[in-house]
Amino acid sequence: MTHRFARLRRFHFNFPQRIAAGFLALFLMQGFWITGHQTLSDRDYQYARCGRETWEKPSPLAGYYTSCGNIRDGILAYRVAGLPLTVNLLLQRGFDLFRKPEDRVVQASAGQGGAELSVWELRHQMTHVLLLLRLPFLACGCVLGAGLWWVTRRLYGNTGGYVALALYCFSPPILKACVSPNPDIFAALGVYGGIYTCIGVAHAMQGPRRKWRPRIILLTLLFGIAAAAHIAALPVAALLGLALMIWIAEGRRSQLLPVVLLASAGALLLVFACYGFSPDAFSYVFRSASGFLSVSLDSARHFFSTFSNAGTVIAAAAAALLYLGVRRSRYFGNTAPLLCFLVPAALVTTGVQSSPWLWSLPFLITFIGGVFADGFESQRGKFFLVAAASLVALQIIVCIMSLPGLI
Repeated sequence: MTHRFARLRRFHFNFPQRIAAGFLALFLMQGFWITGHQTLSDRDYQYARCGRETWEKPSPLAGYYTSCGNIRDGILAYRVAGLPLTVNLLLQRGFDLFRKPEDRVVQASAGQGGAELSVWELRHQMTHVLLLLRLPFLACGCVLGAGLWWVTRRLYGNTGGYVALALYCFSPPILKACVSPNPDIFAALGVYGGIYTCIGVAHAMQGPRRKWRPRIILLTLLFGIAAAAHIAALPVAALLGLALMIWIAEGRRSQLLPVVLLASAGALLLVFACYGFSPDAFSYVFRSASGFLSVSLDSARHFFSTFSNAGTVIAAAAAALLYLGVRRSRYFGNTAPLLCFLVPAALVTTGVQSSPWLWSLPFLITFIGGVFADGFESQRGKFFLVAAASLVALQIIVCIMSLPGLI
């Protein structure tokens, strides 16, 4: 019997979607467990203070957007880190109007009249400050996981989607990026979603024009997330997406570049909005060295040599061998994520601290799911199924063992 909530208009929540939701719930549980064992760090205070300033007082110092300066290393991360604290503070102040003075949560500081509260004061007067700081990043990790599941299931079927989502949900680098304020998880979402939306736009351009607009709007939003998270992520997503669009588009290639340029211009407008439409703060992104990139394999080498990634590393090696050895695996659906993994994995930012290799990790997991899905449909499907289940189980074990090290 179909669950009464199994279908809401065009959205299905049947057995495959429930399994995916279960994996994402396990991902959240790991994130909450790590968060519950953490303490506020200097980085947390920086993101909380300057993130709140972007909402509550955008120009605390003459000539600067926040007390952290003009923020050149990803305004979006500061915005989302400060938003839950600002909203919670406003709610608590509203509730305090109905509380006795001695029971009020937000106590006024001497000489301030309760108008301004530092992060240090908030930590003593409001509960769950650390969790509130991490909720937007955990939510972004879930959205990225859901997007990866949607892509892999659509391309490779349920089993390939399960393999990819399981490796994602038990990936220590992804978890680490979601349990501390940083722009990389948002950049990963923008790059991954932007590139696959580019592919979706290219396919839609083979059909009626009425199907173009929603995909182009989604593409603009994802490019905006990538650019606001890290300005260098925008050209990475736009150039790779354009290359893949040219690969698959037929008869519409002359219209591809204007579409990508339009989406990129819209993305820059969204970044401008994130800076409160402040021309000086927005221009500083381009006057600084935040967009400078270089080539280095050190981060990728570290990922492949870390024990906590053992299951994913072995699965990647097996997928690469199958891709090279089996002709039926070398098609666009597998080649595209492989190329999109290799390019960002070899990049490094020189102007600001960032992790472009993390942007490439969802593509590696997608590639693994695609190649193993081909193996499931071969004559040795049971062997590949057992091998994939064993590698996923190995990754789950080593990930759980490594959780204390992420605190």
